[in-house]
Amino acid sequence: MSSVIVAGGGLAGLATAAALGSAGYEVDLYESRGFLGGRATSFPLAPANEQSEIIDNCQHVLLRCCVNLIDLYERLDVASDITFHKEFFFIEPGGRVSILKAGNLPRPFHFAGSFLKMRCLSLRDKLSLGRALLALQRERTTRKDLDQITMMQWLVEKGQTKRTIERFWAQVLVSAINEDLDKMSAIHGFQVFWLGFLGSSTSYEMGIPNVPLGALYSSDAWQRFPGVRIHLRSGIERLGADGASIRGELHKADYYVSTLPFEKLAAVAPDLDAPQFTHSPITGIHLWFDRPITTLPHAVLLDRTVQWMFNKGGGTYLQLVVSASRSLVEKSRAAVIALALKELSEFFPEVSRATLVKAHVVKEVRATFSAAPGLELQRPGNRTRFPNVFLAGDWTRSGWPATMEGAVRSGYLAAEAVTAASGKPQSFLLPDNA
Repeated sequence: MSSVIVAGGGLAGLATAAALGSAGYEVDLYESRGFLGGRATSFPLAPANEQSEIIDNCQHVLLRCCVNLIDLYERLDVASDITFHKEFFFIEPGGRVSILKAGNLPRPFHFAGSFLKMRCLSLRDKLSLGRALLALQRERTTRKDLDQITMMQWLVEKGQTKRTIERFWAQVLVSAINEDLDKMSAIHGFQVFWLGFLGSSTSYEMGIPNVPLGALYSSDAWQRFPGVRIHLRSGIERLGADGASIRGELHKADYYVSTLPFEKLAAVAPDLDAPQFTHSPITGIHLWFDRPITTLPHAVLLDRTVQWMFNKGGGTYLQLVVSASRSLVEKSRAAVIALALKELSEFFPEVSRATLVKAHVVKEVRATFSAAPGLELQRPGNRTRFPNVFLAGDWTRSGWPATMEGAVRSGYLAAEAVTAASGKPQSFLLPDNA
């Protein structure tokens, strides 16, 4: 069987390796760091301490519509490590909670009963939201300009109220796409809502790993693929059609797949055309208290900088997430923690009575590409001008925004391209569920 070298051990690289490994290919995956997962990984809080707890760099979640990511977890036999939640908790400053969940009505009306009960939106807000959701369902196949306008432009066009935009559309989309509404291409906003909220009555359910992210890609998982060899702390220095250079030594294979971030591609593979995209950051804030702060498993925090809270340990360990967090990039660690505590206390009064035991801040300045209007046509496909060199990564033309699902899709597409080039085409990519 043909041999393949994969550059990069993020989700795109792992998906490429798993797909080709399941098809009998000999795969060598090289990762420069000492762990797998790329930007969706975990690490010891105190590396020098062997007993240190393991934390995720940032809370990563998926929806049931992420069918290819779920497929990868099933290939690695870790799907049981994902817990799905059917309720979303929206909390206003002061602590009032509204719950979003599907009801018994058929789609696209399965949220109707829940929307009517959401106290964080007025009747006028709900009516405008309902009109927009129906328009989205209608226009997703008829509008030809969705990649030329921002999601904010579309929402204003549809007469969305300020509160509906801030308390619903922004809370969902900024977190999903990691970009502000006035910078985000409408085509991505449409896709998230159609596949995640309107396509089926269960596609919105949110999956949260119940183990550290790194445990999802452990060496035990890769024993299912005897033809796949993982090489950690072995970054590829040069990659081209004639081989991959690692520590000055040239390694050869029949095919090569680069899954490196776009900003690293030019340095490693200068013969390939590297796009000049911009980044959007994500900030994860880890807080440990001396007492439980909340019993909620997770919550959307309204009207503040912090957007999400995830309960990671009986209410004493909370992880907060701020997507498109440009306002926090230049702030000091102390300033970010102070802001998080101040805002969190407005939702959970117990914060003011508790003692902060420790805290950790992770700023992913290059978390994703900025999904700006007009960018879709600039995203490269999986094939390059070299018949034996292929690309993958959430920044390639995967059919999805820069998400974990998009990364896995790109890896499956690259794997399909390799099998086609070898003369034995196979399919790995699963179709969207709507």
